[in-house]
Amino acid sequence: MNIAIVGTGYVGLVTGTCLAETGATVHCVDIDEKKIENLKNGKIPIYEPGLEPLVEKNVQKERLFFHTRLKDVLNECEIVFIAVGTPPDEDGSADLSYVLAVASEVGKHMQDYVTVVTKSTVPIGTAQKVKAAIKKELETRNVDIEFDVASNPEFLKEGDAVNDFLKPDRIVIGTESERAEKTLRRLYKPFLLNGHPLIFMNIPSAELTKYAANAMLATKISFINDIANLSEIVGADINMVRKGIGSDSRIGNKFIYPGVGYGGSCFPKDVKALVSTAKSNNYPLRILQAVEDVNQDQKMVLYNKLKKHFKGDLKGKKIGIWGLAFKPGTDDMREAPSLVLIENLIRDGAIVKAYDPVAIEEAKRRIGDVIEYAPDMYEATLDADALVLVTEWNEFRIPNYKILMKLMGQKVIFDGRNIYDPDEMRDFGFEYYSIGRAEIILNGAEKVLA
Repeated sequence: MNIAIVGTGYVGLVTGTCLAETGATVHCVDIDEKKIENLKNGKIPIYEPGLEPLVEKNVQKERLFFHTRLKDVLNECEIVFIAVGTPPDEDGSADLSYVLAVASEVGKHMQDYVTVVTKSTVPIGTAQKVKAAIKKELETRNVDIEFDVASNPEFLKEGDAVNDFLKPDRIVIGTESERAEKTLRRLYKPFLLNGHPLIFMNIPSAELTKYAANAMLATKISFINDIANLSEIVGADINMVRKGIGSDSRIGNKFIYPGVGYGGSCFPKDVKALVSTAKSNNYPLRILQAVEDVNQDQKMVLYNKLKKHFKGDLKGKKIGIWGLAFKPGTDDMREAPSLVLIENLIRDGAIVKAYDPVAIEEAKRRIGDVIEYAPDMYEATLDADALVLVTEWNEFRIPNYKILMKLMGQKVIFDGRNIYDPDEMRDFGFEYYSIGRAEIILNGAEKVLA
C-alpha cells in the first residue's frame, strides 16, 4: 500500500515509520522544509526512544520517504493521514486550521478515490468539516471524484510511542462506508495477526473515544493528587493509600502516582478541548473542569513548599532542579510543571540551575537564559540551598548522597515524584519534602512533609 502522512511531529513521524515497518510505502509530508531536509539526512526532530534506528532502517529499505508538498505524492496513495497540530485557542477549543488546510489541499489535487483519515486529535464533528472542505475544492474544480473520510485516533505515550504503535492495546477506527473500512482493515491486517483488537465504530464515536480516554487518565491523576494533598493534612501516607486502592481491579494501579500535575501535548490540550466542546453544546463537564483546576493548582505545589520552607523569602536562594521534561523518556516541555516552578522562582528572585538528560535544548528554546543549565545532575546541586526533583528520570532514582552532602549548601530536598525513601533521607541528614506523605522524625524532632 502507498500511504501519505501529513505532519511529521510525534504522531505523524511515529505513525509513518511504524507503518513502513509493516511493509507499506509511506510518504511523510511537512511544509517545514528544514525539518524535511533534516529527516532526509537522518536527523530526527524529536526525542523518542527507538524511533531513529527505525527511521534509518525504513529509509534504507526505500519504504519511507520525505516530501514538502502533498500534491507530489497524493495520487500515488490510497490513504492520506492527517497528523498535523491542533493547538488550543484561547478558549481551549482546538484550532483546526491546519487540519482543514490539508483537506483543502487534497480536494485541490486528488485525481482518484482516496481515504482521508484524521489521525490528529480533533473535536467531535471534525470529519464532517474535513469532508466539506474536500467537497468544496472538488466543486470549485467542477469534478466529481469519490472519497471517504475516516477517524483513526492515536493512543501513543511519549517515551514509548514506537512500542505503543507496534503493540497497541486497541486500534480504533471510525468510518461511514464499507469501502473505507475495507481499506483500513487491510492496512492494519499485520496487527490483527498479532491479536491486537481492531474496533470499528461510527466517526463521532471514534473522535470522542480519544478525548474520553485521555480525560479519564487525567482524572485519575488529578484525583490522586487531590487525595495526596489531603493525606498531608490528616497524617496519612499517599503511597500506602495508592497501594490500597490500586490493588482493586476495578481501579488498577496505573495513573495513580501522586506528583506535580500532568503536562505534555495531550492531557492538558485534550481536557481543555473536551470541556470547550461540552460548553459549546450547552453541557458543562463539571468533573473535567475540576480535573483541570486541580491540575493547575498541583503545578504550584513544589513552589509553595519551597516558599514555606524559606519563610516566604526566595530572593538569592540557589535552587537546583532535576528534570525539565514533562515526563521521562521525552524532551517535550509543553505544559511541563517545571515551567510553572521556574517562572515563580525567577519572579521571586531565586537563582535556578537545572539539569535534564535530554530536554535542555528544548528548555533553552522555550525560556532562554533566565536559568543556568548544568552539564550533569550533580553540577546542578553545587552550593544549592535546595534540590527539587521534578521529573523522575531513572538516573535520578539512586543518587550518590555523599556527593550531594558535599556539594549542596543546605541539605534540603523537595521530591515532586515520591521516588526517595523518607527513612533514607533521614539517615543522610536531609530535610525532605514529598507529595502526600505523613510525618517523619528528623534529628529528634517531628518534621511534617508538607
